[in-house]
Amino acid sequence: MAEVPKSLRRELREVAKRAHDAELAQALGPLADAFEAWRKGRLSAAKLIDQIHDFHDGVNREIYKRYAYRSPESAVSHAIASRALDRTAVSPRLLAHLESGIQLHEELRAFEGIDDDDD
Repeated sequence: MAEVPKSLRRELREVAKRAHDAELAQALGPLADAFEAWRKGRLSAAKLIDQIHDFHDGVNREIYKRYAYRSPESAVSHAIASRALDRTAVSPRLLAHLESGIQLHEELRAFEGIDDDDD
């Protein structure tokens, strides 16, 4: 495998940080809705705590592991394929470097039956 230029590795790390934040922001939507329901008295404090716990041990942990244990290429490719990070937020040079990984993650999503409208 060819050596990745230092400037591209640097850009990849920066984009990975943005992708991590974007995936967390996307995942926090249902929890934000739960807080709103709690504020309006439609959800008990106990149910809210359960949802916070489920978030922490569920999707938050999945996202953490994706960025802590996988390569930045894989994590960013996943973020683009899942539409958490827009392709336009990535330079054409980095996008070309990631294209096979993005395609792989898109194929995995299709195989798993994940519809982008459901995200």
